[in-house]
Amino acid sequence: MRRTRICLPRGHWVSYRHLDVLHDALIQGWEAAGIAADQVIGHRARPWTFAALGYHRQHIGYAHSVVVATPDPLLADALSALKPATLRYARASTAEVVDFSAAECLPDPDPIAPGTHSLAVLLLSPLALSEPGQQPRRWLSALNQVDLAAAINPRLSSLAGRPVALQIQADSLYLRANPRHSVLVSVKQSPSGQAGFVIGLAAPLVLAGSEADLRLAWYAGLGEKTRNGFGCIGLLEQGVGR
Repeated sequence: MRRTRICLPRGHWVSYRHLDVLHDALIQGWEAAGIAADQVIGHRARPWTFAALGYHRQHIGYAHSVVVATPDPLLADALSALKPATLRYARASTAEVVDFSAAECLPDPDPIAPGTHSLAVLLLSPLALSEPGQQPRRWLSALNQVDLAAAINPRLSSLAGRPVALQIQADSLYLRANPRHSVLVSVKQSPSGQAGFVIGLAAPLVLAGSEADLRLAWYAGLGEKTRNGFGCIGLLEQGVGR
C-alpha cells in the first residue's frame, strides 16, 4: 500500500477541462515507472485512485497537487519510483497541457493509528455510485438514495479477498444544509467533440470499522471509477490545502 502527494511549488497550477487529461498524464508516469498499460487501464487493471486538489472556476479545474494511492503491492513499488518529470501530457484537440515536471513527490501515509475504529473524511474526488441493474448506467445524485455500506463494501471485499464491513454514513447536518450535493464532472471529450460526464457526490463521511478495513478504504478509494479519479478520500480536518 502506498499513497503519494505530487505537489507543485506555491503559485504554480495545472489547469484542465477534462479529468481524463490528468488520468492520461498519470498513465504516462506509471508506464515510465515500469508498469504496463493494461495493469492500470481496463477491466483487468490493478486498483488505484487519484484526486486533483485545488478548485474549479468557469468549468476549468486548477490543481496544485494530485494525490495518487494504491493498495496493490506492485503498483505501490512503482509509485515509490514515480518521477514528476514523466507526468506530462498534451492534447491538441482540446488545447490542454498537463505538466507536473516542477512538482515533488511527498509521502501521504495513512492516519490510522492502533486502536482507530472511525475516521471523519471528505471526498478529495467525488464519489461515483450508479443505480444497480440500470443500463445504460444511471449515476446517483443524492446520498440519501443509497445504503452506502451496501454499495461500497462489495468492491472493497473483492479487492481484499475477504469480507469488508465498513459502516459508512454521510454527515447528516451537511446533507440538510446541502440537499443538492452532486457535482457534474467532465470526464472526457470524444473525437466528435461530445463531452462525457459523470455525476459525483461530495459530502463529509464517517467511516467506522476495523483498522484493516479503514486502511483499505484510504488506499483503494470508495465507489466506482476510482482509477478514473473518483472516490479518493482525505481527512476532514486537513481539507484540500497544501
